[in-house]
Amino acid sequence: MAVSERGPRERMVFSAAQLIRRDGVAATGMREVAAHAGAPRGSLQHYFPGGKEQLVNEAVGWAGGYAGDRIARFLAALPEPTPGALFAEMVRQWTDEYASSEFAGGCPVAAATVDCARTAASTRDAAAAAFAAWAEPVARALTDMGVPERRAGALATLMISALEGALLIARAEQDVRALTAVTRELRPLLDAAVGQDTATREDG
Repeated sequence: MAVSERGPRERMVFSAAQLIRRDGVAATGMREVAAHAGAPRGSLQHYFPGGKEQLVNEAVGWAGGYAGDRIARFLAALPEPTPGALFAEMVRQWTDEYASSEFAGGCPVAAATVDCARTAASTRDAAAAAFAAWAEPVARALTDMGVPERRAGALATLMISALEGALLIARAEQDVRALTAVTRELRPLLDAAVGQDTATREDG
């Protein structure tokens, strides 16, 4: 959905996510969110009576849902879906962005976790739910590609963890080296997980 097609509430949640991913929670003020969204400042209290914490939590939830929804798009773009190719697409989204954005943004869920895990239990819970909303479709995709269910969840966690860590390093170094490294090193490991249960039974 284009920004112009969103209502004021949706625009503010979207804008909060964009500002958090760029500047972090502490540096993202309600005024900045309203200005970014092109919404009257008075509407913030109307839509978010819980204040900034509510807005941040909803932005984090939006980001987790967005990341999860993109998994189907990544798979649809692959002529032959494999776990390694899916991970490469997840990473490519960021290398493409960094080619033009000068490493300006990261993951809003990670940013909110770093800023609020110790100070806001509701935001910590929102971030945990967002990561789960992202990991679930990744695990389901892995299972559909032949990865045993007993491994799919753990590998989904590995993929997301590797991507998040590489994003942090990439922003620090202002270089995509870490992103290309995790793609190269994880791809064969992920692809080797396909059909492992069958291989184990045949060996036995």
